[in-house]
Amino acid sequence: MSEDIRKLSIPYPIIVEGKYDRLRLLSVCDATILTTDGFGIFKKQEKLTLLRKLSEKTPLIVLTDSDGAGKVIRSHLTSGVPADRLIQLYIPQIAGKEKRKAQASAEGTLGVEGMERELLYRLLSPYENDGAIRRAEENPLSKTDLYTDGLCGGEESAAARDLLCEKVGLPHGMSANALLAALRLLVSYEEYCRLVGRSES
Repeated sequence: MSEDIRKLSIPYPIIVEGKYDRLRLLSVCDATILTTDGFGIFKKQEKLTLLRKLSEKTPLIVLTDSDGAGKVIRSHLTSGVPADRLIQLYIPQIAGKEKRKAQASAEGTLGVEGMERELLYRLLSPYENDGAIRRAEENPLSKTDLYTDGLCGGEESAAARDLLCEKVGLPHGMSANALLAALRLLVSYEEYCRLVGRSES
């Protein structure tokens, strides 16, 4: 991303895992960026209380890594903050190692700090205004659609979700509920129908 491209102005607080994730995001946007200190949030009830209090005033963007640890932290946040006050954003699972680290993560994938600035810019740009949230609220995509299209409730549903995640740039292993929330933010109902290969009904 060119250095002269303006930074995004994001009105919602963004939650990331660590200080290097925060620094990476600050290179593409002006926003209030809060860290969980990795698993530290499990030990610091006051931080979760702060986030819950903030969520009463504004939606919060959650952007943890897409590895197992990131999923555990995301789940913990969701258990402490009302789900409808969280905007769940996901980075793709990209193999690699951050330059500052001596070795790759246990799963061998990049975290938020290792993402290209262009990717983070595209991921966050819809949230400069309320447009993305409004579109999600108006999107008729439902759990029934996922069931109809074999993305939940069947023996092969997890594999089908992973295939759809690859198309959309989401991490593997997402639950049906998490995938539904992400899709309602990322794609229109028409785009969803095209992705799963059926006519809009």
